[in-house]
Amino acid sequence: MANDLLRGRVHVARSGFFEVETERGRMTAKLRGRLKREKWENDLVVVGDEVMVSPNDRGEASIEEVLPRRTRLSRRHPLSRGREREDVIAANVDVVLVAVSASKPPLRPRFVDRFLAIAEWNRIDSALVVTKFDEADDPDAILSLCESYRAIGHDAWTTSARTGEGIDRLAAIFEGRTAVLVGPSGAGKSSLVNALDPVLALDVGEIGDQGKGRHTTRAAVLHPVRGGFLVDTPGIRELASFAIPPRELGSCFKDIARLAEGCAFRDCLHVAEPSCAVRDAADRGELAATRYETYLSLLRGEPE
Repeated sequence: MANDLLRGRVHVARSGFFEVETERGRMTAKLRGRLKREKWENDLVVVGDEVMVSPNDRGEASIEEVLPRRTRLSRRHPLSRGREREDVIAANVDVVLVAVSASKPPLRPRFVDRFLAIAEWNRIDSALVVTKFDEADDPDAILSLCESYRAIGHDAWTTSARTGEGIDRLAAIFEGRTAVLVGPSGAGKSSLVNALDPVLALDVGEIGDQGKGRHTTRAAVLHPVRGGFLVDTPGIRELASFAIPPRELGSCFKDIARLAEGCAFRDCLHVAEPSCAVRDAADRGELAATRYETYLSLLRGEPE
């Protein structure tokens, strides 16, 4: 069978079926039985995974092997009776683009900080992309926010699918790389993707009366875009990190990691320890309150 195996990449994962792009074209594949049993314990196959498949003469295939992942973007998924497991959003990605709206739904810096921290833990580049800048009630505040993230060390800029602002800058991200686009429902992710490549013609939803978006992307999908690939994900309203050790969490915040060099104790958690440079900076307003609050919330294992 080994000679019949094809290497491919998962472009869509939905209800036990996987669309895999191979050198012979796209095939619909299912998990081989022994792999299916393992899937109940973890996300064995997700969008972006590289797999080995065995095709048949009906244009279908079985996934025989999942190749090791270079990177993974994941969050915590609660199970019954206090248990939890890893929920892998996408695999083999090079950059995480956190998309939030300048208008509706309201921009939540703590949501942004969580995703940036999770990307940092997974050693994936990340950037903040503010959408719908043409609809911003306070453009100066949005520009100031982007500047504050650039000062920390994260790329950040404004975009508008309607006017085209920031789209070329976004397109430059994809050359030879795979980016995953994440954010809340209604943030305008599908509109951004359509602005990058109108041929994709993704469905675009409206914002409800409560200021919350409606899901238009139903499942994560890998799209070829501008010389690379883009994983478009369903809107995420709640986010909790998975498996970041408490002692390592501070290293996932670029500004906190720098400040921590001044702490009296190398294993400082920045909560109640004496001579804590991080807490002192937060008290003086030199560390943004939202950043410190996000850190403490993740430390306590709270979802956002």
